[in-house]
Amino acid sequence: MSKKRQRRGDRPDGVLIRDLDSLHFITAIIYPNRCDNEAFISERIDLTRINEYLERKNADNPDYKYNLFQIIVTALVKTITLRPKMNRFIVNSNFYQRKEVSAAFVVKKLFADQGAEALAFLHLKDDDTLDTIHQRIYEQVSTCRSDKVDNSTGAMDILNKLPRWISKTAVRILMLLDRHGRIPQDIIATDPYYSSVVLSNLGSIKMKSGYHHLTNWGTCSMICLIGEIRKTPVYDDDGNATMVPTVDIGLTIDERLADGYYYAKTMRLLRKLLQNPELLELPLGEKVDYE
Repeated sequence: MSKKRQRRGDRPDGVLIRDLDSLHFITAIIYPNRCDNEAFISERIDLTRINEYLERKNADNPDYKYNLFQIIVTALVKTITLRPKMNRFIVNSNFYQRKEVSAAFVVKKLFADQGAEALAFLHLKDDDTLDTIHQRIYEQVSTCRSDKVDNSTGAMDILNKLPRWISKTAVRILMLLDRHGRIPQDIIATDPYYSSVVLSNLGSIKMKSGYHHLTNWGTCSMICLIGEIRKTPVYDDDGNATMVPTVDIGLTIDERLADGYYYAKTMRLLRKLLQNPELLELPLGEKVDYE
């Protein structure tokens, strides 16, 4: 994202959109809460070409193998980069254009009932590719699975140790600051709800994809759930069925950001990238023909 001079009304993480059309301007006022404006999109992806691509990428047996999660993360952030309305957020009834593209996810330190969780946060640039994102995810996962506590979890741990009346008052103050973009960056540095998109790989714990709510806290306008890989029938023009590996993706988005036509084109781009994973080797900011 190109940097712009901060003007009155801008936030540290977003530029106030001043040329908004009247419909969207009014919509943000009469429908002020993100959770009241959710749209859910479900997509089933044929993994045949992705699996072939991953086999080629991993032919040299890298220490950290390329996988489906990295493909989906890269496809999503490239889609958001090329479709900038998907990188907007609404806070306090105002539209903002986010200053960067980012993605966040939770890392389970140990697959057990008592296993702790850590927060991973990726800050992306226009020249990032699948290869650089693959490396960033490796670094984030390695850090999260160490004994190091991320900033956001550390702040929550402090609040949890205070007397309840103090911690509740502090959280209410933070919620007020949240509406005006004034929360200290150290507190929310790894908060997933301040990212462009939050991803959850439910397939890693043998669960199906589905719906996940947005939150009124933070600025995140998109949540993506990735389900378990399974074989499903695909029919040709003659009605013959072939069993192919597929994965279901569930996207919950803030419907106030754009109209249905914009969302439809956005999904066409995402499908194009997932059906042609070699395109993810291009920089995030490089355009793709998907019409």
